[in-house]
Amino acid sequence: MFPDDLLVFDGAGQRFNCKLLNFFWKMDFVMRQFLSRLAFVAAAALSFAALDAAPAFAQAAKGASGLPLPRFVSLKSKSVNLRVGPSVDYAVAWRYLKAGVPVEITQEYDNWRKIRDADGTEGWVNQALLSGDRTAVAAPWMRGKGEGIFVNMRRDPQSGGAIVARIEPGVVVHVGECNGEWCRAEAQGTDGWISQIEIWGAYPGEAFK
Repeated sequence: MFPDDLLVFDGAGQRFNCKLLNFFWKMDFVMRQFLSRLAFVAAAALSFAALDAAPAFAQAAKGASGLPLPRFVSLKSKSVNLRVGPSVDYAVAWRYLKAGVPVEITQEYDNWRKIRDADGTEGWVNQALLSGDRTAVAAPWMRGKGEGIFVNMRRDPQSGGAIVARIEPGVVVHVGECNGEWCRAEAQGTDGWISQIEIWGAYPGEAFK
């Protein structure tokens, strides 16, 4: 800015009072600040709009196998060693003694897969011990929360469907398909639909048959 009593001449010999120039300079600065903030608000609005428009389920990454990461599978064998690293040279941290347990593959290394179960336990298993068959755990986060807590299995994939079974939290069910909101499942010979957000073994919004 210039002193208000200073006169400035342009190249054409025009004379300007700096008080007036300072006024316009201030107005220009304010306008630039306003436009800058307006642009920031507009960019933020577009970002949130893009997030709202994004699909509920998206698997962007792929492992060395070409399959998406993360992804759900199940244990094929009745006895599976969970190791602390991707090799038989690593110590066994845990042993699963039941086939069909759902696990989530989070990493791949050669023929080894890093998995995580519904309790959050992580480790490495050989891919030969895993199956593409889908299973799920009914509301594992509700285990131990008290009596009378169940996951409803319904005849139809809708909240008003007739209840065909009540499943305790922690029970493993076999999953045949999911439509993004409901999964067709089987438990101890009973077949029906379970809300997708009430199981661990299928991502919210994931659809498959």
